[in-house]
Amino acid sequence: MNHSEQRKRLRAVLAGSKCLSPASVYDPLSARVAEAVGYDIGMLAGSVASNTTLAAPDLIVLTLTEFADQIRRIMRASRLSLIVDADHGYGNALNVMRTVQELEHAGVSALSIEDTALPARFGQTEGSDELISTEEMVGKLKAAVAARRDPSLVILGRTAALKVGGTEGAVARAKAYVATGVDAIFLTGVESADQVRAVREAAGLPVMVGSAPASIRREDFEAAGARILLQGHLPVAAAVKALKEVYTHLYHGGRPADFKDKVASAKEMDALVSGDAYKQWQRDYLR
Repeated sequence: MNHSEQRKRLRAVLAGSKCLSPASVYDPLSARVAEAVGYDIGMLAGSVASNTTLAAPDLIVLTLTEFADQIRRIMRASRLSLIVDADHGYGNALNVMRTVQELEHAGVSALSIEDTALPARFGQTEGSDELISTEEMVGKLKAAVAARRDPSLVILGRTAALKVGGTEGAVARAKAYVATGVDAIFLTGVESADQVRAVREAAGLPVMVGSAPASIRREDFEAAGARILLQGHLPVAAAVKALKEVYTHLYHGGRPADFKDKVASAKEMDALVSGDAYKQWQRDYLR
């Protein structure tokens, strides 16, 4: 399937003047729900993929194959412009090339490669962030750009330098990453719109912002040059709570009818799984 249309849609957002937040999705059904609400852009984070695919924490135990397979399932059922967090590219610069090839083939519109040293090394302080060298990251990003086949695929250089070297460190990294040909800078650890503005002005590229303090308004980020603002991954946490509530109710003898007004109707479910289309195919091909 050709996904250039979704990629060009995302590029238009990055080139525009608005700051949008994607829907955090984790499987084909959640992507369908997001589209039904009106979202055009989705986000599959590495942490969410690990949680929902393996029921494991975000410790880089998910493999590239597992990640790409989940993306393929989402994009088979969805027309979202999907942004994905490809972590460190699953290895060195050559692994990054393989990662770009696999994820582009799976249908992503954008992917980020980060400069955090992953997975955590032996003896590393728990919860601390360590960065690979700027030189190594530049090599990874050059490899990523060289590996893509569709020029509309968006490559984001992701940096955690704000947490380690402050604004000055993030600006220096962003300048180096721009020279590799990436399309945008993905900032994590943001604490103010001024940090975003500094990176935007230094890099001359649109900025994607990871989850930020709730006290900072989207309008502030928009004015600072951010075009994508993540809002965490509330949907998967909400789904877990809803599942637990329903399971608990039924386990203790509750009636399914008690949840009638709290769950999707049969009609809604049928629409989400393309019931009408499958019924037509049954009429066309099974008779």
